[in-house]
Amino acid sequence: MSDVAIRVSDLKITYRTMKKQSFKDIFSKRNRREEVEALKGISFEINRGEIVGIIGKNGSGKSTLLRALAGIFTADSGKIETFDNTISLLAIGVGFNKELSGRENIILSGLLLGFTEAEVRAKMPKIIKFSGLGKFIDMPVRTYSSGMFSKLSFSITAVLETDIMLVDEVLSVGDARFKRKSRRKMRQLIKDENRTVVIVSHSIETLRKLCQRMIWMNDGEIVMIGETNEVLDKYEAFMEEGESSSEADVAEEETAAEESAMQESESTETSGD
Repeated sequence: MSDVAIRVSDLKITYRTMKKQSFKDIFSKRNRREEVEALKGISFEINRGEIVGIIGKNGSGKSTLLRALAGIFTADSGKIETFDNTISLLAIGVGFNKELSGRENIILSGLLLGFTEAEVRAKMPKIIKFSGLGKFIDMPVRTYSSGMFSKLSFSITAVLETDIMLVDEVLSVGDARFKRKSRRKMRQLIKDENRTVVIVSHSIETLRKLCQRMIWMNDGEIVMIGETNEVLDKYEAFMEEGESSSEADVAEEETAAEESAMQESESTETSGD
Protein backbone atom coordinates (compact mmCIF):
# COMPACT_ATOMS: atom_id res chain seq x y z
CA MET A 1 0.00 0.00 0.00
CA SER A 2 1.35 3.43 -1.00
CA ASP A 3 2.25 5.92 1.73
CA VAL A 4 0.84 8.66 -0.51
CA ALA A 5 -2.93 9.14 -0.14
CA ILE A 6 -3.34 12.13 -2.49
CA ARG A 7 -1.12 13.20 -5.37
CA VAL A 8 -1.93 16.32 -7.41
CA SER A 9 0.13 17.00 -10.52
CA ASP A 10 0.01 20.29 -12.49
CA LEU A 11 -3.72 20.72 -11.81
CA LYS A 12 -5.48 23.45 -13.79
CA ILE A 13 -9.15 24.43 -13.56
CA THR A 14 -10.70 27.36 -15.43
CA TYR A 15 -14.18 28.77 -14.91
CA ARG A 16 -16.19 30.43 -17.61
CA THR A 17 -18.31 33.17 -16.10
CA MET A 18 -20.57 35.95 -17.31
CA LYS A 19 -19.07 39.44 -17.33
CA LYS A 20 -20.78 42.25 -15.49
CA GLN A 21 -22.86 44.21 -17.99
CA SER A 22 -24.60 47.51 -18.35
CA PHE A 23 -28.23 47.55 -19.50
CA LYS A 24 -27.05 48.61 -22.97
CA ASP A 25 -24.59 45.69 -23.25
CA ILE A 26 -27.35 43.11 -22.65
CA PHE A 27 -28.63 43.68 -26.19
CA SER A 28 -25.22 43.70 -27.88
CA LYS A 29 -23.57 40.70 -29.52
CA ARG A 30 -20.32 41.08 -27.65
CA ASN A 31 -18.83 38.03 -25.99
CA ARG A 32 -20.19 38.22 -22.48
CA ARG A 33 -18.16 35.29 -21.11
CA GLU A 34 -14.79 35.55 -19.44
CA GLU A 35 -12.39 32.91 -18.20
CA VAL A 36 -11.15 32.78 -14.61
CA GLU A 37 -8.17 30.57 -13.77
CA ALA A 38 -9.17 29.06 -10.43
CA LEU A 39 -6.16 26.71 -10.23
CA LYS A 40 -3.00 27.48 -12.19
CA GLY A 41 -1.05 24.25 -12.40
CA ILE A 42 -0.58 23.26 -8.75
CA SER A 43 1.22 20.14 -7.53
CA PHE A 44 1.60 18.50 -4.11
CA GLU A 45 1.41 15.19 -2.22
CA ILE A 46 -0.34 14.29 1.04
CA ASN A 47 0.68 11.15 2.89
CA ARG A 48 -1.67 8.60 4.38
CA GLY A 49 -2.68 9.60 7.91
CA GLU A 50 -1.68 13.27 7.55
CA ILE A 51 -3.87 16.17 8.66
CA VAL A 52 -3.23 19.00 6.23
CA GLY A 53 -4.78 22.46 6.29
CA ILE A 54 -5.33 24.83 3.37
CA ILE A 55 -5.26 28.57 4.03
CA GLY A 56 -5.66 31.59 1.78
CA LYS A 57 -7.79 34.68 1.32
CA ASN A 58 -11.15 34.45 -0.47
CA GLY A 59 -10.82 33.58 -4.16
CA SER A 60 -7.53 31.71 -3.72
CA GLY A 61 -8.92 28.44 -5.11
CA LYS A 62 -9.18 26.52 -1.83
CA SER A 63 -12.77 25.29 -2.18
CA THR A 64 -12.24 24.61 -5.89
CA LEU A 65 -9.31 22.36 -4.99
CA LEU A 66 -11.34 20.49 -2.38
CA ARG A 67 -14.19 19.87 -4.82
CA ALA A 68 -11.72 18.66 -7.44
CA LEU A 69 -10.25 16.20 -4.92
CA ALA A 70 -13.79 15.00 -4.17
CA GLY A 71 -14.48 14.44 -7.87
CA ILE A 72 -17.13 17.16 -8.11
CA PHE A 73 -15.06 19.42 -10.40
CA THR A 74 -13.23 18.11 -13.45
CA ALA A 75 -9.71 19.30 -14.21
CA ASP A 76 -8.97 21.09 -17.49
CA SER A 77 -5.51 19.53 -17.33
CA GLY A 78 -3.27 17.82 -14.84
CA LYS A 79 -3.92 14.80 -12.67
CA ILE A 80 -5.40 13.85 -9.29
CA GLU A 81 -4.57 10.44 -7.81
CA THR A 82 -6.30 9.14 -4.67
CA PHE A 83 -5.24 5.48 -4.96
CA ASP A 84 -8.72 3.91 -4.55
CA ASN A 85 -9.28 5.59 -1.17
CA THR A 86 -12.88 6.36 -0.21
CA ILE A 87 -13.43 10.14 0.01
CA SER A 88 -16.00 12.34 1.76
CA LEU A 89 -16.47 16.10 1.49
CA LEU A 90 -17.91 18.12 4.37
CA ALA A 91 -19.25 21.34 2.87
CA ILE A 92 -22.53 23.16 3.43
CA GLY A 93 -25.23 21.75 1.16
CA VAL A 94 -22.85 19.95 -1.21
CA GLY A 95 -24.11 16.57 -2.37
CA PHE A 96 -27.64 16.96 -0.99
CA ASN A 97 -30.86 16.74 -3.01
CA LYS A 98 -32.80 19.61 -1.48
CA GLU A 99 -36.18 18.12 -2.34
CA LEU A 100 -35.44 14.93 -0.38
CA SER A 101 -35.67 14.57 3.38
CA GLY A 102 -32.66 14.42 5.64
CA ARG A 103 -33.19 10.67 6.08
CA GLU A 104 -33.30 10.10 2.31
CA ASN A 105 -30.19 12.24 1.84
CA ILE A 106 -28.31 10.09 4.34
CA ILE A 107 -28.93 7.07 2.11
CA LEU A 108 -28.07 9.01 -1.05
CA SER A 109 -24.85 10.38 0.45
CA GLY A 110 -23.83 6.96 1.72
CA LEU A 111 -24.32 5.39 -1.70
CA LEU A 112 -22.26 8.17 -3.32
CA LEU A 113 -19.49 7.49 -0.80
CA GLY A 114 -19.39 3.86 -1.91
CA PHE A 115 -21.30 2.21 0.93
CA THR A 116 -24.13 -0.27 0.34
CA GLU A 117 -27.69 0.66 1.28
CA ALA A 118 -27.64 -2.02 3.99
CA GLU A 119 -24.46 -0.51 5.50
CA VAL A 120 -25.99 2.97 5.50
CA ARG A 121 -29.29 1.83 7.04
CA ALA A 122 -27.41 -0.01 9.77
CA LYS A 123 -25.70 3.22 10.81
CA MET A 124 -28.72 5.47 10.19
CA PRO A 125 -29.85 5.66 13.87
CA LYS A 126 -26.35 6.70 14.96
CA ILE A 127 -26.16 9.39 12.24
CA ILE A 128 -29.56 10.82 13.18
CA LYS A 129 -28.75 10.82 16.90
CA PHE A 130 -25.41 12.57 16.35
CA SER A 131 -27.03 15.22 14.14
CA GLY A 132 -29.57 16.14 16.80
CA LEU A 133 -32.09 17.09 14.08
CA GLY A 134 -34.99 15.23 15.69
CA LYS A 135 -38.23 15.50 13.70
CA PHE A 136 -36.50 17.62 11.04
CA ILE A 137 -34.74 14.50 9.73
CA ASP A 138 -37.92 13.65 7.79
CA MET A 139 -38.39 17.14 6.35
CA PRO A 140 -36.98 18.33 2.97
CA VAL A 141 -33.47 19.71 3.41
CA ARG A 142 -34.49 22.84 1.48
CA THR A 143 -36.18 23.85 4.74
CA TYR A 144 -32.90 23.53 6.69
CA SER A 145 -30.84 26.41 8.02
CA SER A 146 -27.10 26.50 7.31
CA GLY A 147 -26.51 25.13 10.81
CA MET A 148 -28.80 22.16 10.16
CA PHE A 149 -27.04 21.50 6.85
CA SER A 150 -23.77 21.49 8.76
CA LYS A 151 -25.04 19.06 11.39
CA LEU A 152 -26.36 16.58 8.83
CA SER A 153 -23.28 16.80 6.59
CA PHE A 154 -20.85 16.35 9.47
CA SER A 155 -22.85 13.53 11.04
CA ILE A 156 -22.93 11.51 7.81
CA THR A 157 -19.18 11.77 7.35
CA ALA A 158 -18.38 11.28 11.03
CA VAL A 159 -20.32 8.02 11.24
CA LEU A 160 -19.70 6.68 7.72
CA GLU A 161 -15.95 6.90 8.13
CA THR A 162 -13.96 7.24 4.88
CA ASP A 163 -10.24 6.95 4.16
CA ILE A 164 -9.95 10.61 3.16
CA MET A 165 -11.98 13.41 4.78
CA LEU A 166 -12.19 16.81 3.08
CA VAL A 167 -13.53 19.53 5.38
CA ASP A 168 -14.60 22.94 4.02
CA GLU A 169 -15.31 25.37 6.90
CA VAL A 170 -18.00 23.06 8.36
CA LEU A 171 -16.42 23.10 11.83
CA SER A 172 -17.15 26.82 12.14
CA VAL A 173 -20.90 26.47 11.53
CA GLY A 174 -23.66 25.47 13.93
CA ASP A 175 -24.56 26.20 17.52
CA ALA A 176 -21.96 26.21 20.29
CA ARG A 177 -22.92 22.76 21.57
CA PHE A 178 -22.63 21.15 18.14
CA LYS A 179 -19.30 22.90 17.50
CA ARG A 180 -17.87 21.36 20.65
CA LYS A 181 -19.28 17.93 19.77
CA SER A 182 -18.00 18.06 16.18
CA ARG A 183 -14.52 19.14 17.27
CA ARG A 184 -14.36 16.25 19.75
CA LYS A 185 -15.48 13.83 17.05
CA MET A 186 -13.00 15.27 14.56
CA ARG A 187 -10.17 14.73 17.03
CA GLN A 188 -11.28 11.11 17.45
CA LEU A 189 -11.43 10.58 13.70
CA ILE A 190 -8.01 12.04 12.96
CA LYS A 191 -6.35 9.89 15.63
CA ASP A 192 -6.65 7.00 13.15
CA GLU A 193 -3.18 6.92 11.61
CA ASN A 194 -4.59 5.58 8.34
CA ARG A 195 -7.15 8.38 7.87
CA THR A 196 -6.13 11.39 5.81
CA VAL A 197 -7.78 14.75 6.52
CA VAL A 198 -7.67 17.97 4.48
CA ILE A 199 -9.17 21.05 6.15
CA VAL A 200 -9.99 24.38 4.48
CA SER A 201 -10.56 27.09 7.06
CA HIS A 202 -10.03 30.77 7.84
CA SER A 203 -9.70 29.90 11.53
CA ILE A 204 -6.00 30.14 12.36
CA GLU A 205 -6.68 28.71 15.84
CA THR A 206 -8.42 25.61 14.46
CA LEU A 207 -5.68 24.96 11.91
CA ARG A 208 -2.92 25.33 14.51
CA LYS A 209 -4.65 22.82 16.81
CA LEU A 210 -5.52 20.16 14.24
CA CYS A 211 -3.04 20.26 11.35
CA GLN A 212 0.44 18.84 10.92
CA ARG A 213 1.19 20.64 7.65
CA MET A 214 -0.25 23.62 5.77
CA ILE A 215 -0.74 24.58 2.15
CA TRP A 216 -0.94 28.35 1.61
CA MET A 217 -2.75 29.31 -1.60
CA ASN A 218 -3.11 32.66 -3.31
CA ASP A 219 -4.75 33.50 -6.62
CA GLY A 220 -4.90 29.86 -7.76
CA GLU A 221 -1.27 29.09 -6.94
CA ILE A 222 0.61 27.55 -4.02
CA VAL A 223 2.69 30.09 -2.12
CA MET A 224 4.12 27.72 0.47
CA ILE A 225 3.85 24.19 1.85
CA GLY A 226 5.33 23.35 5.23
CA GLU A 227 5.03 22.89 8.98
CA THR A 228 1.81 24.37 10.34
CA ASN A 229 3.11 27.13 12.63
CA GLU A 230 5.77 28.28 10.17
CA VAL A 231 3.30 28.65 7.30
CA LEU A 232 0.58 30.28 9.41
CA ASP A 233 3.03 32.78 10.93
CA LYS A 234 4.10 33.88 7.44
CA TYR A 235 0.51 33.96 6.21
CA GLU A 236 -0.57 36.16 9.12
CA ALA A 237 2.36 38.51 8.49
CA PHE A 238 1.41 38.67 4.81
CA MET A 239 -2.22 39.49 5.63
CA GLU A 240 -1.21 42.15 8.19
CA GLU A 241 1.13 43.73 5.64
CA GLY A 242 -1.71 43.77 3.12
CA GLU A 243 -4.02 45.47 5.61
CA SER A 244 -1.36 48.07 6.39
CA SER A 245 -0.88 48.77 2.68
CA SER A 246 -4.62 49.14 2.20
CA GLU A 247 -4.85 51.55 5.13
CA ALA A 248 -1.93 53.55 3.72
CA ASP A 249 -3.65 53.71 0.32
CA VAL A 250 -6.86 54.95 1.92
CA ALA A 251 -4.97 57.57 3.93
CA GLU A 252 -3.15 58.71 0.79
CA GLU A 253 -6.42 59.01 -1.12
CA GLU A 254 -7.99 60.99 1.75
CA THR A 255 -4.99 63.35 1.88
CA ALA A 256 -5.12 63.87 -1.89
CA ALA A 257 -8.85 64.59 -1.68
CA GLU A 258 -8.30 67.11 1.12
CA GLU A 259 -5.52 68.88 -0.83
CA SER A 260 -7.69 69.00 -3.92
CA ALA A 261 -10.56 70.49 -1.92
CA MET A 262 -8.25 73.11 -0.39
CA GLN A 263 -6.88 74.10 -3.80
CA GLU A 264 -10.40 74.38 -5.18
CA SER A 265 -11.39 76.54 -2.19
CA GLU A 266 -8.36 78.82 -2.64
CA SER A 267 -9.11 79.14 -6.36
CA THR A 268 -12.71 80.16 -5.60
CA GLU A 269 -11.58 82.75 -3.04
CA THR A 270 -9.05 84.25 -5.51
CA SER A 271 -11.61 84.53 -8.29
CA GLY A 272 -14.02 86.12 -5.80
CA ASP A 273 -11.42 88.82 -4.98
